[in-house]
Amino acid sequence: MKKTIIVYGSSTGMCENIANKIGEKLGAEVINVSDFTAETVADHDNLILGTSTWGAGELQDDWYDGIEVLKTAELAGKTVAIFGCGDSESYSDTFCSGMKEIYDAAAGASILPGVSTAGYTFDDSDAVIDGQFVGLALDDVNEDDKTDERIDAWLEVIRPLL
Repeated sequence: MKKTIIVYGSSTGMCENIANKIGEKLGAEVINVSDFTAETVADHDNLILGTSTWGAGELQDDWYDGIEVLKTAELAGKTVAIFGCGDSESYSDTFCSGMKEIYDAAAGASILPGVSTAGYTFDDSDAVIDGQFVGLALDDVNEDDKTDERIDAWLEVIRPLL
């Protein structure tokens, strides 16, 4: 596996915990998006980027500076995978929508596949394109019993591409 880093934005610690789980499974470094720089991008081949979704489908607050890093960094030749945390019951109409902003900002990189919406219960998400999330969608609030299985299944798909 090429040099990989996991970058997360987390307000309550949930997305941080998910990032650390993924990091342990991949043996990759994990950092908070507040420490994310153009040098971070330059020093890594693979970026696994995670955010929680807030309000009406917005990114986690610390990601707004991270989006600027992505937009100004040289992403050609980089591989990006995205994961998001959301609440499919209380925010069913914006479930994991924050992932879409990262997806859009990572244009120019090779973006790895997300997961099918099959098996998820929600009404709408900006992060869905053609029946697939743009990354791994997780609801560790209402479906924490599915989190590890979903992470493992996604990593099985993306690991060979990292």
